[in-house]
Amino acid sequence: MKTTPEPAVTCHGVGVNERTQCAHYHSERDIIAIKFKCCGAFYACIQCHQESVSHAPEVWPVAEFSQEAIYCGNCSGVLSIAAYLSCGNACPLCQAAFNPGCANHYHLYFER
Repeated sequence: MKTTPEPAVTCHGVGVNERTQCAHYHSERDIIAIKFKCCGAFYACIQCHQESVSHAPEVWPVAEFSQEAIYCGNCSGVLSIAAYLSCGNACPLCQAAFNPGCANHYHLYFER
């Protein structure tokens, strides 16, 4: 019997599936989760974080962009923030397309 491997990280949130899509963002390209600096846990989006914990989110400072804080829900790969921000909307590990609209929310997660 073939079994599905467990994901490399646990992705928290509201209605999160195996590809890290959640109740708030669930298009075919919404397949990343972000490790939040404030708590060190991966969440599918900022709304999932806000609905799950009682503390305010913290943005990742530029000096820490080498931290592996982006999880690809397609291949279970973990990327550094710098690699994610420079990848051109596709996972550099599996080439799955990321939602280009996520760039509109970078200020919520990453210092600019």
